[in-house]
Amino acid sequence: MENQDENRSKTLLTRLKPAEYKCIYSSFKKTRFNKLSEYCRSVLLSKPVVVTYRDKSMDEMLEELALLRKELNAIGNNLNQAVRQINSAHGNADNRLWLNLLSIIGSKVDPAIGQIKERMQSFSDLWSQKLKPEEVSAVQ
Repeated sequence: MENQDENRSKTLLTRLKPAEYKCIYSSFKKTRFNKLSEYCRSVLLSKPVVVTYRDKSMDEMLEELALLRKELNAIGNNLNQAVRQINSAHGNADNRLWLNLLSIIGSKVDPAIGQIKERMQSFSDLWSQKLKPEEVSAVQ
């Protein structure tokens, strides 16, 4: 193991052609490293390099999921606005009927919306590689 107190004081200067640099940089961008120097150090010292893989075929599905999430939020907002309006006009018999209906609808819709949002978030996390596939199946 490397000594924690030891600073990196040695420099390794390497000259590259633009095409070589572009190749190394594109490989670096596919990893989880934040700095190019970390990536180069790992490669040069034969340490493991975690490469992220993004399935581009899922892009369209994720865009659709994002639109679905936006629509679900809009439905929830509309439902909340309707309930607020009914609550503000209390006393009228029709309003009490609507209030009862909306509370029943809300009690059925809110848990379903929550489940859909959780499921969409787990798919999003899987796609962005925040979770491993076995963790997503445990969430579902």
